[in-house]
Amino acid sequence: MTAALAESFHRDFALPAYDPTPAAWSRAEVESEDRWTFALDAQQAADLIDTVRRSRVEGQPLLAYRQADFDLGAAFGTLADAFREVRDGRGMALIRNLPREGVSPQEFELMTWAIGLHFGVARPQNRLSAYINEVKDVGGIYRSPTGRGYSSNAELDFHVDGSDVVLLSCYNQAPVGGMSMVTSSVKAYEVVRAERPDLAAALHTPYPFSRNGEETGDEPPWFLAPLAGVEAGRLTCVWNRNRLENALKIDGVPPLSAVQREAVEYLDSVVRRPELMFCMHLEPGDLQLLDNQTVLHSRTSFEDHEDEARKRTLYRLWIARPDSFRLPADWAPYTGNAEAGTVRGGSKGHFHDDTCRRFDAEQAAAMGMKG
Repeated sequence: MTAALAESFHRDFALPAYDPTPAAWSRAEVESEDRWTFALDAQQAADLIDTVRRSRVEGQPLLAYRQADFDLGAAFGTLADAFREVRDGRGMALIRNLPREGVSPQEFELMTWAIGLHFGVARPQNRLSAYINEVKDVGGIYRSPTGRGYSSNAELDFHVDGSDVVLLSCYNQAPVGGMSMVTSSVKAYEVVRAERPDLAAALHTPYPFSRNGEETGDEPPWFLAPLAGVEAGRLTCVWNRNRLENALKIDGVPPLSAVQREAVEYLDSVVRRPELMFCMHLEPGDLQLLDNQTVLHSRTSFEDHEDEARKRTLYRLWIARPDSFRLPADWAPYTGNAEAGTVRGGSKGHFHDDTCRRFDAEQAAAMGMKG
């Protein structure tokens, strides 16, 4: 869409109706309730680490493990309740008390992977086609054409990740900073719509996003997708400033129209309003779940430990969910497809080989999902 077309679109576009949803929450609402918080008891935590230690094979890659290798035992019910809250409730959940004391980083990573195997199909996340990422400062530069926030200590823009749900498990936390910040993208959209309906209309127009150098040989380095959409009465809203700004530096990418630029600047200010933005400090043994279609997340900058063994370390897993909703059709360039209950999302990267494809197919079969 050219800048001129975008300017005319927002004047004539009829904002779509959508159904009320608990995913449109304010800070006060989530601070006053416990519906989105869960805790494993001692038996549930023991079942988790026991199944990991029974099944773990030293040196075996994650993609060699399958759902049948792990019995989550008594923990399964609480985890399932948390995933249900992500889908049908606030769009986020916090699970406390994953076993951490005396647990190695390798065991903790595999525990995160084992949970994912029971609730969806993991998706690759970067140019290396990694299916789980260690979130740790290794000197990465966030503000670069191929920069990723998980490898830096920088404060991040509000954004979504490239999957139905993102899991973030905390092994070590930083001594200073590293606070998790979340805002309901649905609520933010509603605020924009109430205050500036002309800008809300602009959020339904396509915006360019960079693949940050993670595209496969048959993918273009950028794509167009809107920020907001409605499908079957369900409102969804996404945002990723870093990828948009990187896209605008690529030859051939259409510039934003004046109203599109104003719309994203307005949205960015709304998501940080104190009455909308909720902050939580993830502690070792916490597992955060977020719906990437209704919740935006960010992180404050942090100062780390000198001791390598104590450095801030989390494990990030993206999954496609078997009970996912159908998305607006024009989101397909972002997610791969818009169909419900399918293996969608992720960044295949440069090393998505037969091993990856075999895992995708077998895990999809285990979850009863279309590949």
